Amino acid sequence: MPETPQTMGQQHHRRSWAEPWKIKMVEPLEVLTREEREQAAKEAGYNTFLLKSDKVYIDLLTDSGTSAMSDRQWAGMMLGDEAYAGSRNFYNLEAAMQKHYGYKHLVPTHQGRGAEHLISQALIKKGDYIPGNMYFTTTRLHQELAGGTFVDVIIDEAHDPANEHPFKGNVDLEKMQALVDRVGAENIPYVSLGGTVNMAGGQPVSMANVKELRAFCNKYNIRLYLDATRMVENCFFIQEREAGYAHKSVAEILLEFCGYTDGAWMSSKKDHLVNIGGWLAVNHEDVFEQARNMVVIYEGLHTYGGMAGRDMEALAIGIAESVMDDHVASRIGQVRYLGELLSCWGVPIVQPVGGHAIFLDAKKFYPHLKQDMFPAQTLAAEIYLDSGVRTMERGIASAGRDPETGEHRYPALELTRVTIPRRVYTQAHMDVVAESIKAVYDNRDKAQGLKMVYEPKYLRFFQARFDWL
Repeated sequence: MPETPQTMGQQHHRRSWAEPWKIKMVEPLEVLTREEREQAAKEAGYNTFLLKSDKVYIDLLTDSGTSAMSDRQWAGMMLGDEAYAGSRNFYNLEAAMQKHYGYKHLVPTHQGRGAEHLISQALIKKGDYIPGNMYFTTTRLHQELAGGTFVDVIIDEAHDPANEHPFKGNVDLEKMQALVDRVGAENIPYVSLGGTVNMAGGQPVSMANVKELRAFCNKYNIRLYLDATRMVENCFFIQEREAGYAHKSVAEILLEFCGYTDGAWMSSKKDHLVNIGGWLAVNHEDVFEQARNMVVIYEGLHTYGGMAGRDMEALAIGIAESVMDDHVASRIGQVRYLGELLSCWGVPIVQPVGGHAIFLDAKKFYPHLKQDMFPAQTLAAEIYLDSGVRTMERGIASAGRDPETGEHRYPALELTRVTIPRRVYTQAHMDVVAESIKAVYDNRDKAQGLKMVYEPKYLRFFQARFDWL
């Protein structure tokens, strides 16, 4: 694991750590002047999603589709079988999923939200309730569009950025029981379990919790589906923190965890180290039959689902690479390095550090800004203006509006996400990022806040535009 700022220099014979890969190709980066960044930010409506990538220095907007592929994955791209039906790459992908995740049936999709759409349409009827361990933006919207209502059943500790609970992604079984008592198990088609929980700061679910949840679902005949987008990272935390798993590999832990669920959807653009792709995997024949039929309508034939053969081959290889212990330790170690550096400087972040990103606590950055002044969006804009580093908002803008009242949702967490792509940046880049965030924190009293001047109907955080108050 990488040394942290606290441990560096404590021992006379220091042993350094390095990434378990070497660089074969580079992409030049350009640093704009402050004046050029100010113009770019204004043109983008102070929404980092609307910045042109060539205006960005270090791009930490997302870890989705931004990872660096390995030489083996690139070689696999040359083995693409672009047959419309029955591509050999599909069967390689199916075999890789079955080996490492253990589900029976695979339905490929162009990316994770395609799979979210399929499972929502297949299982949700109007008036249903879908409990989950904190919402995710696209997941909740697909559930709502299918006629359902999302209910947050995550433990209370997840809503406290400073709480050090090791598994803040856990489901509260008392909240689950209260929901069953209130609406009836027959109106709960499935539990939507995310591992790790993005909106809580990349926080994991424990193996003990998923076992308890499985028993609960069996009691009430409720199905349990997993958002496996960053489940490999979740397994690292189980290996590190949960009794009985220290000597098990990430691959073994992943297979066991998935064994307690009925299926999963996957955005392979995260854990699986590819630039595009996803899948839905299920055990029940009825769900498979419906999803396999629906994928032809919305995504593509059931043996490509919106992906080219070459993409499926890179994905199959990426699945195997993603569960390698040294890779996962390196990936999370880089995130932790940045988090420890910021913590040493007193910068308020979500604790403990999660798997894929550092989440800055914008409420503590800007206590003088009301939440409807978009403090997390303000913070993302200020970081870009300072250094050209692109981050993203995870607060009131992402939470959107209540579909019944039309009012802003006010989440307890108002966060700016500093998201680390896999195998892309070096420790020196993390130093630059940390120094920029520290500079913004030192000038926090001068922040003015933003107003929203354009708001799209759905998933507004992607396309909304802002201006300074």
